[in-house]
Amino acid sequence: MTTADIEELLVLLARRSARRGDFTLASGRHSSLYIDARLTTMSPEGLSLIGPLGRAAVRAVAWGAGVGAIGGLTMGADPIAYAISYASALAGDRPPLRAFTVRKEAKAHGTGKLVEGPFVAGDRVVIVEDVITTGGSALRAVEAVRGAGGTVAGVLALVDREEGGREAIEGAGLPVHALTRAREIVERMGG
Repeated sequence: MTTADIEELLVLLARRSARRGDFTLASGRHSSLYIDARLTTMSPEGLSLIGPLGRAAVRAVAWGAGVGAIGGLTMGADPIAYAISYASALAGDRPPLRAFTVRKEAKAHGTGKLVEGPFVAGDRVVIVEDVITTGGSALRAVEAVRGAGGTVAGVLALVDREEGGREAIEGAGLPVHALTRAREIVERMGG
């Protein structure tokens, strides 16, 4: 994980994902800044940066030891988890990190699972979040993974809005690592 890669990610988020205006966030809060991370996380340039940066963060942060899978609440976490899993395989990790997704609600048919993909009970996982505001989405994913028999090592966020979400997650006993912060993105927006 290089400083140049983080800088490139910040510029990409500022250019593609950040908007000024009057917005109502998923949390119900109002904000003059909206960050639609999917505009970056679903782009080839974003995926190629986020995968290796996220993988490096999972491996470098203390909770990285023994982590076998990575995922979070659909849909914001999905491209991030997939990019990190792919980067893990490309880097030759043995075993590579497996990606999973957490549904917002269980399907009424099939297995009725909330956690989908190659997740298995007993997995030690990192929960992924695209943008942390209140921490609610990450905590919902934590609850689902624990309910499915997993152990959560921590939460990896693409963007921390620095509006209390990190503190809420840490208050639930989980460490949080953010690749970027909203203020860093705003600094690169210009105008």
